[in-house]
Amino acid sequence: MLTIDPKEIPVSQMHQYLLGAVGPRPIAFASTLDEQGRPNLSPFSFFNVFSANPPILIFSPARRGRDNTVKHTYNNVKATGEVVINVVNYNMVQQVSLSSTEYAEGVNEFKKAGFTMLRSEVVRPFRVKEAPVQFECRINEIVELGEEGGAGNLVICEVLKM
Repeated sequence: MLTIDPKEIPVSQMHQYLLGAVGPRPIAFASTLDEQGRPNLSPFSFFNVFSANPPILIFSPARRGRDNTVKHTYNNVKATGEVVINVVNYNMVQQVSLSSTEYAEGVNEFKKAGFTMLRSEVVRPFRVKEAPVQFECRINEIVELGEEGGAGNLVICEVLKM
């Protein structure tokens, strides 16, 4: 049996062990808007449901291991306090993968990946029309788990409309 001490291996290797050990994982396909109102769309595999009353989802846009930067999604939820979590199914996998590419700020991943922007009913970010389930959420809290590359940021979202 393999025994791993997280302090004795590179963060990138620990990340891969964690992803491989906990699966299958649902994907949070997070839609946000930046402060200028430009849409952003990105998948996150550190995600799940944590409460029914109130209805709470949590996803974690981690700091990049290579340069300790954060994704646009993280900056957007901090700035606006809103997100739509779209559920990914098998039919969307290839397009979702396209949206995970690191695009420059302001690039619309909906267009890059070929998804349809659907106006939300309660929050400003758009829903993904092709997603079988969409959760319109308000951000209740963001818990920063560290300041170095690989550190997660728990985005605690309350579902306002499903």
